[in-house]
Amino acid sequence: MKKKFKLQDLDCANCAQKMEDAIKKIDGVTDASVNFMMQKMTVEADDDRFDDIMKKIVDTCKKVEPECVILM
Repeated sequence: MKKKFKLQDLDCANCAQKMEDAIKKIDGVTDASVNFMMQKMTVEADDDRFDDIMKKIVDTCKKVEPECVILM
């Protein structure tokens, strides 16, 4: 399953890259991209576990950029 999410308060391109790299390491994630300029994130992950994977993604993003919010 591939889904797109709007991001809020992503402050820098470096943080976006760190988030993208961290998300790609999560078990079940096939692909991910975080676009700083567009403030968007695209995640491709296992259909069966997508909700659980998204919880891990949210936690991971908070560690990199605490003020960034993923609008679902």
